[in-house]
Order: sequence, then structure tokens, then C-alpha cells
Amino acid sequence: MAPRKNFRNQAKKEVKPAAVVNKNGVKAEATVAASGGGFSGTKIFTWFMVLALLGVWSSVAVVWFDLVDYDNVIGKLSAYDADGDGDFDVEDAKVLLGKLQLRYNAEVESVPEPEADVEPEVESVPEPEADVEPEVESVPEPEADVEPEVESVPEPEADVEPEVESVPELKAKKKKPKLLNKFEKTIKMEIDAAEKLRKKGKMEEAVRAFETLVLQYPQSPRCRYGKALAEDGLAEKMLSNDMLQKAIGTYKEASELPNATPDLIKATLKKRAERQQFLGRMRGALATLEKLVQIFPEDVALKNDLGVAHLLIGDNKGAKRIYEEVLATAPSDGFAKVHYGFILKSENKIAESIPFLRDGLESGDPGTDDGRFYFHLGDALQRMGDDSAYKWYERGHLRGHFASVWQRSLYNVDGLKAQPWWTPKDTGYMDLVKTLERNWRIIRDEAQSVMDKTTGLFVPEEENLREKGEWGQFTLWQQGESCRSVPKTCGLLERYPEATGCKRGQIKFSVMQPGTHVWPHTGPTNCRLRMHLGLVIPKTGCKIRCTNDTRAWEEGKVLIFDDSFEHEVWQDADSYRLIFIVDVWHPELTQYQRQTLSPI
Repeated sequence: MAPRKNFRNQAKKEVKPAAVVNKNGVKAEATVAASGGGFSGTKIFTWFMVLALLGVWSSVAVVWFDLVDYDNVIGKLSAYDADGDGDFDVEDAKVLLGKLQLRYNAEVESVPEPEADVEPEVESVPEPEADVEPEVESVPEPEADVEPEVESVPEPEADVEPEVESVPELKAKKKKPKLLNKFEKTIKMEIDAAEKLRKKGKMEEAVRAFETLVLQYPQSPRCRYGKALAEDGLAEKMLSNDMLQKAIGTYKEASELPNATPDLIKATLKKRAERQQFLGRMRGALATLEKLVQIFPEDVALKNDLGVAHLLIGDNKGAKRIYEEVLATAPSDGFAKVHYGFILKSENKIAESIPFLRDGLESGDPGTDDGRFYFHLGDALQRMGDDSAYKWYERGHLRGHFASVWQRSLYNVDGLKAQPWWTPKDTGYMDLVKTLERNWRIIRDEAQSVMDKTTGLFVPEEENLREKGEWGQFTLWQQGESCRSVPKTCGLLERYPEATGCKRGQIKFSVMQPGTHVWPHTGPTNCRLRMHLGLVIPKTGCKIRCTNDTRAWEEGKVLIFDDSFEHEVWQDADSYRLIFIVDVWHPELTQYQRQTLSPI
């Protein structure tokens, strides 16, 4: 009897603190007493056991007799599958309550494809664990409405409605991809385990895990796609083109397996095309994108990508055809407009290109905020005599594409000294300048010896920089065999690696006939300076402007300027002008940079 007494005493001690005041201000315990008694500890325990047993047997009955249509219920709940794992679970509930709303938005923004191609698990970067934590923690900052909703729990009626209403907005932002087929949903836990290794950056382990899954489930597109992603990540980690080529093959295998979902096919082939382009296999990427467009003919974004693939192999006509098709069905597509305008300008259809370039930039569509489009729109406007060109150059500068309104090169190294005109002392290349100036007559004589048009050594300028006139050039250092025609000139330069080793420059003769005007333009990079040695200079009529400073050449003297700044040339004399152009590395570039910068 002692234990029983103790149990009663313990029960009483536990009940007392739980007493609460009801709406009439009477304590609950007092109410029970007033009604003539209450439940003893034994009775409470007995009823608890009865209810527990009833719950167990009810659950057994539901499962055994199939009283609930689980497929129907889960199908309805899948509408609230916010984390893309194919079911409704705690993580989905957090999204619906606003707990993970920022994470969802951030993942949507990180996916490069316009269609939702991959689950957040698949498309996240190789180190997603580091990304998830700050995203969850930072929810209260950008989502201003979430904080008061969480804090105002005692007043749920006012807060629940806005959160429920916000769910369709999330859905509207991005269609949820479906990467798992019916069978793969049954092995989702195994796929997730392998995927977790990849997301943690454990690429070797992830490759082995997915290889095991592929052996176990050889007809699973999702397992093979996971293997391709892991191989892709391992290739990046190892800096191995061979491994990347293996991943490209695995992407192809995954896309060709039966029962692959449309979303998985799209994600897989897009990844394949991207990696082919990365390896420089442009025609292979073009074929992959053509296949994608055949499978998904209504996908405008894929057609836009196909147009770019044509441009990357120099097929402007093919790209033009693609963008005309896009604009016929989606006339407001900004991406297609800027690329179509770019193609028109390359065809010298200057006036026609302007509205497409301008409208495309003003659309703000993804892929339009590119320095090349600001560059070409401004250039087209300048050629039409429209001063609004500088408004667009200013916009490009403010968007971070140009170093300044004047300096509009696109292949740059940050932090280099920037000024339009330089002195020999500024450059530190005094010895080279003195060599050129001391030997200018030798250089002039060799240049004149190869000026005969029948030799074919001088070729017309081909960059579409002339408004009018004739401008010929004879390049020495990009055409090694040309040094045989001017051996003395080449011999003078051989001991100056700042010139002969400048992979982002040229060494050439330039002859310009009377009546020639060169449009305002800029060079491609800030990594070089350009030296002009005057060889044959008429007394008047020849001048060069760099920014707002105009100068003239002198025979036997070197002018030095940074051609990444806007410059313009006039030749209004009555005879030809001949100069020697020598590009040199920007003096502030290190030896390592000079060795590793890509050629232009």
C-alpha cells in the first residue's frame, strides 16, 4: 500500500501547479472539488492505457484494412512539397510557415537555367552546407514580414492568412522540377545519402556512392545524373579535363535512359552543353543544344542559348535565324533583342541595330546586362552622330562594365594606372623608345619596300573601324614569316620582350591614305600601351585624338597612348601617312601576369 500512497501524493503534487484560472476566474481544481470529486491517480493511469491501446489498434486497422487512400492524401500534400524531395515533411512545413522562405528564394536565384531544371539538392554548389546555415539564419532580415508573424503567435488568426497566401507566390516564381521517376521515389533516401556527400564537397566519396547506385539501379536516370554531377565536381577539384570529359559522357547516358523525367533530361543536357563549351568543344555543345530545342521546342530560353552557341562558332547567320524565330513568338524578349541587335551591327546595319540593342538593355532581362551590348549600342549611336551614346557609356560604367566613360575596354586587369597619354619615362621602356627613334629611317625603308600592293603584305583594316577612306596594315609579330621581308626591323625588336612577348598586342606597319576617317573606338584591354613611331608624316592634315586631347605625329618620334581609352583618327592630307605600331605590356603588370594572361 505504501507505493500506492506515494503515487497519490506524487499525483497531487503534479496537479497543483497545473491549476489554471478559467473564464469565470475559478481555479480548475476548485471546480473539480465543487462537482463532488475527481479522478484518482489509478483511474488516470487506467484511462491513459486504454486510450493508448485504442490508438495502436486503430492504426493497425487503418493499415491492415486499407481504410485510407494514402496515394490520394500524399498526392494532395505534394502540392505543398516546397523542398523538392517528393513528399510533404517537416522541411516543407517550415517553408510554408516562412521559416525557410529565404532559402527557397536564394536557391531559385542560384539556378542558371530559366526553367527549374534541378532539385535544390542537385543544383546547389559543391559546398552547400556552408550556404544553408546563413540562409536560414538571415531570414528575418530580408523577409520583413516574417518576424512579426513568428513573434505574434498568441494572435494566429491575423498571421496565418498572409503566410498561407504567400505560398502560391513562391510557386509562381519557379515551377518545381521533377527529377525522380516513380521508381526512384522509392530509393530517394539512398540517392539523398549520396547527394549529401557531393554537397559537402566529398567528391571522391560521392562518385563511389553514385557508382554503387548505378550498378544497383542501372536504369535509374537520377542515379546516373548524380554520378555525372559528382564526376563534374571531382573534375573541378582535380583540375582534370579527362574527368570532366567522363562527366560529359555520363550526362549523355543519363539523358538517354528510359523513364527519365522531362525536367531531368533538360537539366542533364544543359549541363552537358555548358561543360562542352567550357572545354572549347563548341560544335559538340551546339549539337547538344539543338537536341534540347528539338525535345523542348516551346522553350524560348533554350533557343536563346542555341543562338549563342551559333555565335560562339562564328555562325552569325545561324544565330540570326534563331533570334528571328524567338522574336516572332516572343517580341519583347530582351535577351534575343540585344543579340539580334549585335548581329545587325556586325553586318554594318548600324541604324537598324540601335532599337534592338536599346530595347534589350532597357528590358533588364537576364543576360542583357553585358558590357558588350553597352559598348556596341554606344558605338552605333556615335556613328549616327547621336550624343546620347555617352549616356549609355555612363550607364555601362555605373554597372561596372567600363573603368570610366572614356576607358571602355572589356578585358582588363584591375588596379593598373590609367591615363590616356604616356611619356617614355612613364613607361620605363626608355631603351626601346630610343632604339626605335634612332633607327626610324631603317624601319621606314623596309616598310616602304613592302608597300607595293602586288606583294599582298598590306591588307585592308577588317575591324569595321573606318567611316571612309583606305587603311592598310602589315602585321609582323602575329605572322612570323613576315619578318623575312623586314629582317632589320625584326632584329631591332628581338631584345625587347615587353614588345615581342606582349600576347595582348601587335607589332605592325600602318598606312593610311588621304580622306580616311577612323571612328571613335577603344582597344580590347587595359593590359597594353601602344607606341606610334612616325615614318612618313605629311606636314598637315593628320591627327589623332585620345579622350579630349588631340595630337599629331612627327617623323622619327614616338607617341605613346593607352588605346583602351577612346581614340579617333583623321587623315586629311594630300599624301599617305605611314607609321610603325608597337604594343607593349602595361608596365605595372608583373612577370607572372605577363606569362599567364590569355592572348587577345
